[in-house]
Amino acid sequence: MDEVSLNTEPVGDDDADGYEIEGDCAMTEFVSQTGIMQGENPLPPSAGMEFDSYEDVYYFYNCYAKQQGFGVRVSNTWYRKSKERYRGKLSCSSAGFKKKSEANRPRPETRTGCPAMVKFRLMDSNRWRIIEVELEHNHLISPASGKFYKSHKSIGGGTKRSLQLDSAEEVQKIRLFRTVIIDSDGNGSIDVDEGQSSNKVDYSNQLKLKEGDAQAVQNFFSHLQLMDPNFFYVVDLNEKGCLRNMFWADARTRVAYSYFSDVVAIDTVCLENKFVVPLVSFIGVNHHGQSVLLGCGLLASDTIESYTWLFRAWLTCMLGRPPQAIISGQCRTLQTAIADVFPRASHCFCLSHIMHKIPVILGGLFEYEAIKAAFSKAVYYSLRVEEFEAAWEDMVQCHGIREHKWLQALYEDRKRWVPVYLKDIFLAGMFPMQPSEVVSSFFEEFLDTSTPLKAFLDKYDQTIQTRHQLEALADLDSRNSSYMLKSGSHFELQLSELYTNDILRKFGKEVVGMYSCFSTRHLNVDGPVITYTVKERTEGDGNGREMRDYEVLYNPSEMEVLCICGMFNLKGYLCRHALSILNQNGVQEIPAQYVLSRWRKDIKRSYVYDHSCSGIDINNPVHRYDHLYKCIVQVVEEGRKSQDRYKVALQALDGILSKLCITEDCA
Repeated sequence: MDEVSLNTEPVGDDDADGYEIEGDCAMTEFVSQTGIMQGENPLPPSAGMEFDSYEDVYYFYNCYAKQQGFGVRVSNTWYRKSKERYRGKLSCSSAGFKKKSEANRPRPETRTGCPAMVKFRLMDSNRWRIIEVELEHNHLISPASGKFYKSHKSIGGGTKRSLQLDSAEEVQKIRLFRTVIIDSDGNGSIDVDEGQSSNKVDYSNQLKLKEGDAQAVQNFFSHLQLMDPNFFYVVDLNEKGCLRNMFWADARTRVAYSYFSDVVAIDTVCLENKFVVPLVSFIGVNHHGQSVLLGCGLLASDTIESYTWLFRAWLTCMLGRPPQAIISGQCRTLQTAIADVFPRASHCFCLSHIMHKIPVILGGLFEYEAIKAAFSKAVYYSLRVEEFEAAWEDMVQCHGIREHKWLQALYEDRKRWVPVYLKDIFLAGMFPMQPSEVVSSFFEEFLDTSTPLKAFLDKYDQTIQTRHQLEALADLDSRNSSYMLKSGSHFELQLSELYTNDILRKFGKEVVGMYSCFSTRHLNVDGPVITYTVKERTEGDGNGREMRDYEVLYNPSEMEVLCICGMFNLKGYLCRHALSILNQNGVQEIPAQYVLSRWRKDIKRSYVYDHSCSGIDINNPVHRYDHLYKCIVQVVEEGRKSQDRYKVALQALDGILSKLCITEDCA
């Protein structure tokens, strides 16, 4: 044996207190890159994380400890006879217990035998990997108390050894999150327990990468990181060091979420249908009603653990701000993970995905066409809960399909996908209300079941830029071209000055639809609320037209109007029935609470990431570079908008350079 432990006594030995790590750590840029030290939801340590040095592990755990509010002590460090460290254990400063002292006035006991710790070891790749983690403490911790621990004294004040960087390129290179990415053939797989090579690969627990995919992923992340200082990505390694899951989002995505975080759709079609690219994407809708990407991930499997990891990574990227509503596929695994990570969000199932499954699952049933028609009518045309319940009961009774397991599961989850149950949830038009409305995939133009990962990554940036251009063109169209009013309605005229053209076109259909509404009838008065019935001619099943009654509640004192069709929450603008009641009561402008800022064209939306300096260590050259770069990007964005702004920005930058040269000469 050529291995020896530095600390052979129990963890309670005070000798461990004197061990301190000095010198700068490459973990500084790791922390900046992954967001571990930023935002409201820092990433905790987990088994599989890798670092370049022993000091990096200590620095990372110490930063995490300061965020959480506890101190760190080195419990054990193992050395080989060559004096090379190969294993270590870091514990909470309250770990173990002090030795009994025979002093007349012994110091009071401050330790609690806390079990929180991380164990890590040197691997064959000369990188240090965390192999065991315990996050739970047996005592109270508070972020406010983090600054009082001895182990945190060096974090705020900078490091003791300067970091030599020769050029801006070197700064960018050192900021990259270096990690192990291994091809699916298992080359380089590492056994966590003993550091020995292993040829056995569990393909169900890692991404199935083909030859060249690993390099493509590394090049993809490196390129985006160099082009975008606020690019965020996290990777998850399995116990063999193989790539299992990953998540990424660029700066524009993170800023877009701040504007459109009310409703998010989680698209898992690629993963569930076994695409070569196991993509999971987070999709929102912008002020034009266009789909906007809010993050992407690749998962090795559709398990609760993988989804939970991805959702937590996404939530960390978005600074801990969950969406109000989430739309996903009908999947128990997804449902469990979403409930765990987003407990307060309203979770809905995508109706178009459910309707798409009907031919596949019910196609073999006797009288399929009749069942399909009854199903659609119950789902799309029920205005009240009791109407849906009666229609569903009639369907399963008449066709003898009460015991069908898929239909039983759907009925149990009816409050998550049937529109009549979702009227109280704001869904911004992302939930289909009619059979003709279909939700398409963000990447469907070039991503199918057999698309290779490398091909997807090559087309990714092109697709994103195309989406950005479409939004920019829609912005230009809404600002500079006058919207052709479809009617003389004062409601349409009012919103034509506020809303984007795409939303106006959708709203215009409701304005025109007012002409098919008539015979509004006053039913009753309940305090300040008046109940009306609005009759509308609608297309029937055949060539004829049928009449439908819509109940509308109106409160003139509060200027509130609520239709039983629920269009305002489902679509984000008032329906023809509500507009008819406002018009009948002499209201010439839509009340302010029904004019949503998310559709407005007069709001300036800057997609430059927030450049606040919170958390910046000015003693660290990497942090200084990163912060200055972000500030300059903001100057460039403002300076490019006009010739006058360009001249002001250029003159100011010349002045800054002159002052910096004078400062250097004086020094």
